[in-house]
Amino acid sequence: MADAPKKKVVRVEETPAEKAAEAAGGSTGATWTPTAEAKKKATTFRIIAVVLWLLAIGTEAFTIFYVLKQNPISTVLLIIALVVIAALAIGGSLLWKQANRLDPASKSEPVRFFVQNQLGVIISAIAFIPLIILIFTNKNMSGGQKALTGVIAIVLLAASGTVGASVNPPSTEQYTSETQQVVAANGGQDLVYWTKEGKVFHLCAAVSAVNLQSKDNQIYSGTVAEAHAAGKSRLTLQVDQERKQCGFDATPEATPSATP
Repeated sequence: MADAPKKKVVRVEETPAEKAAEAAGGSTGATWTPTAEAKKKATTFRIIAVVLWLLAIGTEAFTIFYVLKQNPISTVLLIIALVVIAALAIGGSLLWKQANRLDPASKSEPVRFFVQNQLGVIISAIAFIPLIILIFTNKNMSGGQKALTGVIAIVLLAASGTVGASVNPPSTEQYTSETQQVVAANGGQDLVYWTKEGKVFHLCAAVSAVNLQSKDNQIYSGTVAEAHAAGKSRLTLQVDQERKQCGFDATPEATPSATP
């Protein structure tokens, strides 16, 4: 077995509902499913995200039907409206992506999988593209106003769209595969380790990658689902190497046979 790490290992707190789910089999079955607590949190995050997105679209409507109808048009008010729309869209996207980490979609439903994971991009496009078109075609704005506010709108669209996009979105298939690998390596236990700075999670606290990444002298542990909820994208690709470092591949020495 690898030497015990010198850094402090912090166990992520489990709720009673999560403990009950683990006791009943939890996420170690054939197909990974979120706990009731995780699903509740995901639902809450999604509701708040939708509210923020609706406010963003409402601000867009205010900008179209009030700000852009003025003559002359206030450049300052228009820029403020654009920034507010971007802030609301980005806030909603961050919450929505957190919800997707807690309760991911399945790749077996490709349309739903795409929409659920790229909804932030779709909302950003809805909130900005009509405005950008109306800014550049507005007859009450000077060329300088159009250039300034149009460029700002395009930059904010790019920023909010980038935040809303999911390049490698989580899926129930990914969580199932990772949990099965961890359980198989760790003696039937769904337990992994990660750090604040790291982007992936690992099989044990003693592996070199964990200790190099842990600048705050803390290593966090929890289930595969909890690691994803903490913002970690996937299980390390060095599973075989870490199995050896953690001692999971060690086999007991053969007992000499008795002399006849």
